[in-house]
Amino acid sequence: MQKRLHIRKGDTVMVIAGDSRGQQGKVLNVNIDKEMAIVEGVNMVSKHTKPNAKSPQGGIVKKEALVHISNLKVIDNTGKPARTGKKIDSKTGKLVRYSKKSGEVIK
Repeated sequence: MQKRLHIRKGDTVMVIAGDSRGQQGKVLNVNIDKEMAIVEGVNMVSKHTKPNAKSPQGGIVKKEALVHISNLKVIDNTGKPARTGKKIDSKTGKLVRYSKKSGEVIK
């Protein structure tokens, strides 16, 4: 059975701990097994590359590294970081995520 995480691909999140604390970005990828995510523009690392067909010069490439999910909070519709919960939506009858701070459904 797969673990259920409070963060999904496409969410806007804020980093709440670590070197990148306070930065916001969009989740590009989530690794469920490691409980880590790649966030756009957050936790940038330098990767040294050899010359190849794609980059004939080689050199140093900046790219995003994994961030543990416990260090991330979802940004709700009001633009503030909030804890999330799950409830059944009264209109559609489906299970949805909602912000525990504002009570609004997170899209």
